[in-house]
Amino acid sequence: MDTNTNALCTKACKPCEGGVAPLEQQQIADLLAQLPGWELVGNAIAKSYGFRNYYETLAFVNATAWISHREDHHPDLEVGYRHCRVRYSTHAIGGLSENDFICAAKIDALAVA
Repeated sequence: MDTNTNALCTKACKPCEGGVAPLEQQQIADLLAQLPGWELVGNAIAKSYGFRNYYETLAFVNATAWISHREDHHPDLEVGYRHCRVRYSTHAIGGLSENDFICAAKIDALAVA
């Protein structure tokens, strides 16, 4: 894990109930550059992960759920036999917040563990 991703991993999500502006395009580009493999998809960021079998896929999903619960920031997950696609956005503001990038970095750390 590089130092930029590590810096995002050390942060915690802040509650977001709306009333906050989504990140600007340049902020999104700067944060996205710190997360290899993540892509901007509309008002969200997404990444697909591949696994050797269904057990590993579900272990990743369960670990992702644990992180999401602790951060109180939940992704959309698409789960298949040997893959999982993770998509983050901050629904309360209709776009991206730093929380999305913090959680994405923490999920990436799972995949290399």
